Amino acid sequence: MVSPGTDTLRLAGWRRVEANVRRTRIDWAHHVQRLLTLDYPDATKIVLVMDNLNTHDIASLYEAFDPTTAFALAQRLEIHHTPQHGSWLNIAEIELSALTRQCFDRRIDDLDVLNTELAAWQKTTNTNQRQVQWHFTTSDARTKLRHLYPKH
Repeated sequence: MVSPGTDTLRLAGWRRVEANVRRTRIDWAHHVQRLLTLDYPDATKIVLVMDNLNTHDIASLYEAFDPTTAFALAQRLEIHHTPQHGSWLNIAEIELSALTRQCFDRRIDDLDVLNTELAAWQKTTNTNQRQVQWHFTTSDARTKLRHLYPKH
């Protein structure tokens, strides 16, 4: 979700896909910097939903950048980590499954070729603005999961 102004929120339905040799804190911090400075330079707040990988936290920004830069980047982020068992994880798995089916019909052992394939998939997917449509509402949860709610 990207917030271009203080009172306007929109779901971007957008993804960036890139393969790297490794996945360090510094690598993650540079991806976040690119997101904030190149992809959404005018957004006041970016809601970033991601997995619980140990490199995915604000401390990584401070390892990669000077404190002033790290703080400025961190102030524009609202990070939500996906639960280990839950619907967000299912969404990520569905996305990876779609990527695999639509992009990889063979083994790709060259990182440049892999990123070329990923870029083509990313462009097509982002052009189509495929988004998640939630069907399970709060009301549904209260009915179906009432045994989990405290009794008054």
